[in-house]
Amino acid sequence: MITQANAIQYNPQGDGGDTALPDVSQGGDFRAIGLARLNETASMLVRRDNKYVVHQHRLAPAWPELARQFDMLEIDGKRDFRYDTCYFDDPAHTSYFDHHRGRRQRCKIRMRNYVDAQLCFAEIKLKGKRGQTEKQRIACAPDQYGRLDPQTEARIRAAYRDLYARELTQTLEPIVSMRYRRMTLVAKEGGERMTIDRSMVFMDGTGTYRVGEELVIVETKSGNANGIADKILRALHQHPTNSASKYCVSLAALRKVSKYNKLLPALRKLDAVPTRDTPPT
Repeated sequence: MITQANAIQYNPQGDGGDTALPDVSQGGDFRAIGLARLNETASMLVRRDNKYVVHQHRLAPAWPELARQFDMLEIDGKRDFRYDTCYFDDPAHTSYFDHHRGRRQRCKIRMRNYVDAQLCFAEIKLKGKRGQTEKQRIACAPDQYGRLDPQTEARIRAAYRDLYARELTQTLEPIVSMRYRRMTLVAKEGGERMTIDRSMVFMDGTGTYRVGEELVIVETKSGNANGIADKILRALHQHPTNSASKYCVSLAALRKVSKYNKLLPALRKLDAVPTRDTPPT
């Protein structure tokens, strides 16, 4: 619990200045937790999520309190891992527009390659009852990354059918890929999880969009969307960023969609609002 004694001190006038702030790419202040222990304590396959787009110097004051409350995933001495992710949708971008319209029953389908760990999973994220996110994972060979074989696709469609009692009718093809580095924090008590993504690059085969190195996307994953990490961030006057889905933001940043009003808060924070004069590289 965050008490007055250990509450984070926040200076609303401060902009970093000459103060040496910890680099969020380093996790030395945290006690390490291994992958097996992480999976035991915080699988969080059914959870409520909040996403925050945060400047690194705004997150840095939270570091000491986060280190008191959370452990950090470490594998082979590393705490900062490269993730490659490919999202699947149909040419009409049905999954994107279901999210943009706030459809209650919606899904995102992706394949994630944990490059450092040499692991690969296909995943379907389903919006369940009471706004919870349910995720199912299917192990794949790393060389399968970016391709859904018939067996994997059948299991994805079965997961959709089991939750919604109807078929997933859209076709599935790779639409956009992204690369970033992630640190994963797990609460010492309660199973809550927090991830910090940085060095984000979005790609679609014809263009690339690079998010500024000073920006991170923080995601908190808890049972009620008001966990320890949310309270720590709120003490720093940081609040959830609406519609900060990396899949949806990437499509807008790469100009693959023309309707993105709901994403504007996230796009502005990421400096990724499409403009006619600035095409993706």
